[in-house]
Amino acid sequence: MPSSKTPRYEEASIRVLKGLEPVKQRPGMYTRTDNPLHVVQEVIDNAADEALAGFGKRIGVTLHADGSVSVDDDGRGIPFGLHPDEGVPVVEIVFTRLHAGGKFDKGAGGAYSFSGGLHGVGVSVTNALAKKLQVTVWRDAEVATIGFAGGDVAQPLGRRRAQPGERRHGTQVRVWPDPKYFDGVELPKHELTHLLRSKAVLMPGVTVTLSVEKSGQKEPEVQTWLYKGGLRDYLLQSLPAEPLIPLFEGEHYAGEGETENFAEGEGAAWCVAFTDEGAVLRESYVNLIPTVAGGTHEAGLKDGLFAAVKGFIEMHALLPKGVKLMSDDVFSRASFVLSAKVLDPQFQGQIKERLNSRDALRLVSSYVRPALELWLNQHVEVGRKLAELVIRQAQVRQRAAQKVEKKKGSGVAVLPGKLTDCESRDLSRNEVFLVEGDSAGGSAKMGRDKETQAVLPLRGKVLNAWEVERDLLFRNNEIHDIAVAIGVDPHGPNDAPDLSGLRYGKVCILSDADVDGSHIQVLLLTLFFRHFPTLVERGHVYIARPPLYRVDAPARGRKPAAKIYALDDGELEAALDKLRKEGARDGSWTISRFKGLGEMNAEQLWETTLNPDTRRLLPVSFAALGFDATVKSLNRLMGKGEAAARRELMELRGDAVEVDV
Repeated sequence: MPSSKTPRYEEASIRVLKGLEPVKQRPGMYTRTDNPLHVVQEVIDNAADEALAGFGKRIGVTLHADGSVSVDDDGRGIPFGLHPDEGVPVVEIVFTRLHAGGKFDKGAGGAYSFSGGLHGVGVSVTNALAKKLQVTVWRDAEVATIGFAGGDVAQPLGRRRAQPGERRHGTQVRVWPDPKYFDGVELPKHELTHLLRSKAVLMPGVTVTLSVEKSGQKEPEVQTWLYKGGLRDYLLQSLPAEPLIPLFEGEHYAGEGETENFAEGEGAAWCVAFTDEGAVLRESYVNLIPTVAGGTHEAGLKDGLFAAVKGFIEMHALLPKGVKLMSDDVFSRASFVLSAKVLDPQFQGQIKERLNSRDALRLVSSYVRPALELWLNQHVEVGRKLAELVIRQAQVRQRAAQKVEKKKGSGVAVLPGKLTDCESRDLSRNEVFLVEGDSAGGSAKMGRDKETQAVLPLRGKVLNAWEVERDLLFRNNEIHDIAVAIGVDPHGPNDAPDLSGLRYGKVCILSDADVDGSHIQVLLLTLFFRHFPTLVERGHVYIARPPLYRVDAPARGRKPAAKIYALDDGELEAALDKLRKEGARDGSWTISRFKGLGEMNAEQLWETTLNPDTRRLLPVSFAALGFDATVKSLNRLMGKGEAAARRELMELRGDAVEVDV
C-alpha cells in the first residue's frame, strides 16, 4: 500500500498550459536566455518583413535609459479591429496567442508572400518574457494603443482619430524584458549593431537607425545605415584581406515563366570573394533572417560554385595529373554574403539559426552555377587565377591525407569484396553505410557520393552478438566484414583499442523504415555497443532515417507540384495538413509507401537519405542513460535468458506500441 505521502497520479494530475504559460515555463525552448536580443529581434524582424513586402522605408531601434527597447517602423501597422472568428482585437491576438500571425497564408492575396517571421510565436514570446510591453499603431487615420504586463493585457485597446500632421501608418513596440528569464538584460551592442547593419544591407533604400539614450545626456547617440550598393559594398568593407580576384556577384528570382520549378519570386542574391590568406567572412540570410548556422541555402551556394569552377577547369584542361577536386577546395577560401528568398522556409528550431528547406539547395545552386559559368568564361584570366587557387588547395589537402596514410603502415587486411569503397582517405569526411539487402545496396551504390561515401550491403539479419564471445565473433561473415571494413578490431569497454586503422569518420546504419528495419537496427546497435563501444563513445556511429512515405503533391496556389517525403505516420499527417492549408483538396495527392529501400531509385535515396545537406542522421550515444544503465536495458532486450523480463516489459508497455502490420 502506498503511504499517505506518496504523490497521487490521477486525472487531476494532468495540467494543461494555456496562453503564454508554455513560454514562461520553458523559455529556452522558444528563445536564447543568455540575453534578450532574440526577443527584440522578433520585433525587428516584423518591421523588416513590412519593408521586404514593400510597405516600409524606415526602421528605428531605441535603447532607452530605463532598460527598455523600442522598435518603430513606417509599415502598414498591425490591424487592431476585431478578428472575425475570435471577436478580439487582432493586435491583442498577435501579442498574446502562440501560433497566430499574418504570415501563414503564402498564396495569392496573402499579407506576406515572403517573410522571415513564420512560426507565429515571435512577438508573443517577446510579450511573455517581458515585465511590460506597449504597442502603438497608426492605421486608417486612427491611432490605437494597448499595454501588456507579464504577457497579459494591462491596458485595454484604446483608439482615437489621428491629429492633423500626425503620421498615418506604422507600428511602435516598446518592451521591458523581464530579468528573471535571462542571465542578463543588457543587449550585446556589437551583435545588435551587426544585425541592424545587415538589415540595411539586405534592403537597399531602407533607412535603419539605432539610438542609445544615456542618463545625463539630452540627446541620444544615433547610428544610421542606408546602403545603395547592397551586398558588394558590405562585403568589401567587411573583408579581412584583399580579394584575389574581382567579386562575383549576382541575383536571380523566379519569374512567371519559371514557376514550373520554383514559386514566383523565389531566388537569391549573392556576393562572393576569394582570398588566399586570412580568415573568411560568411553570412547568410533567408527572407532577411540571419542564419548563423547556415543551412541548405549555403549548401546550394557551395554546390553551384563547385560545379561551375570544376567545369571551367575541365574545359580549359587546367587540372594536373593525379589531382582530384572536392567542393571544399573551392569553398574553403570563399567569403560571401548570401540573401535567399524562400516562399515557405523551414528552419531548425524557433530561433531560426539554420535553414532546413530541401528545395533551397536546388534553388540557389541552379541560379549560382550558370551565372558563375558565364562570368568565368567572360573573364578567362580571372578564371585561371581562381583555378590556380583551387588546385593549390586540393594539392595541400591530398598531401595531408598521404601523410596520414603512411602512418598506417602496410599491414592492412583484405577488404570485403562486397564493400564498395569511397575514393577519399580523409577520415573527417568518409562515411560507410551498412545497408540492409543487396537491392538496397545497389540503389545506395548508384546514388552515393563516390568520393566520400562507401556502401557495405548486409545479407539477412545480423547475428545477435550480445552473448557471443569476442573470439568467436568472426565465425559470422557479416560481422567479420563489418569489422574489416571499418578497420577496428572488436574490444570491450575497458580496453584501449587501436583506432589508427579506422577508415570512416561515420558508420551509418541504413535499414528499411519498417519494423524489420528497426529490428536490424537493434541488432547492429547491439553489436556496436557490446563489441565496439569506443566507436559509440566517440560519436562515430549513426542511424540513417529513410522515409516511409512519399506524397506526390499537386500544384497549389503559387507552389508548384512537388514530392514530399515523410519518415512516419506522424510526419505524413503533418504533410497532408500542410497541403490542405496551402489549398490542395483531399484526394488530389498520391501517397506511396516504401516497402523497403530497394524500392527507391538512386536519385530518391540520395535526396532523402544520403545527401549530407538534406538527410537526417541520428547520432548514437549512451550518454543519456549512462553505460551501466544501457547494459542493463540491452541485456533485458537481447539476453537469451531474459524471456521473463521481456514478457513483463511487453505486458507493462505493450499498449503504448504502434504495430506496423
